[in-house]
Amino acid sequence: MIIVRPVLEIPGHEGFDLWPISNAEPYSFLALDGELTPDDIGTAVMTLAACNDVDPGDDRPPRPADPLGGFLHGLLTMDPLFAAGGLQVIDTVTGTRLVPGCCSGLEDRGDWWEVLDGDGRTAWFGHDPSPAAERDGSTVRLTVDCGADTSQWIDVPTTELRHLLTGAERDLADFLDLATRWATQHLPDHSERVGNALARALTLPPRN
Repeated sequence: MIIVRPVLEIPGHEGFDLWPISNAEPYSFLALDGELTPDDIGTAVMTLAACNDVDPGDDRPPRPADPLGGFLHGLLTMDPLFAAGGLQVIDTVTGTRLVPGCCSGLEDRGDWWEVLDGDGRTAWFGHDPSPAAERDGSTVRLTVDCGADTSQWIDVPTTELRHLLTGAERDLADFLDLATRWATQHLPDHSERVGNALARALTLPPRN
């Protein structure tokens, strides 16, 4: 069985206390869907804010002085936004696992659809490891690490991969629904802007 999940790479978070988060290991991957606990949602929001916690230049307003407003500032004002992670693919029969590499972002997941609907060119999803996907006829080969001499791979029929990618989009939409509601409880003074920013970071329509 092949599983495709949208994931975020968790940054270091020692001492973070702006809202409740889980004890997820730094640099592990958190799968996003509609079943996350409140603390996992908090971890995901923390991750997306940390990904974009960049000091403003001349084209953005100055960072607020308060810790919460300062931490959220990049998420609320940067464009485009970065969501460290991507799509994780697991073959449950063989145990083969493809994970996003460094510098890969969920906002670039449209490259997966280009493999299916474009010219079949190879798409890369970060480095160290360097995962890639390439279509050959009615099959897409997912190479776990193009930089390895003995890399593993997963072969997926195009029709199945299309179904799996659609499911991953549904998982992201379900997560966004949860996270938008979470923000109204945990970030009431910023909830609307945070909800819209999360939608932008995940390249999804905003939730009301």
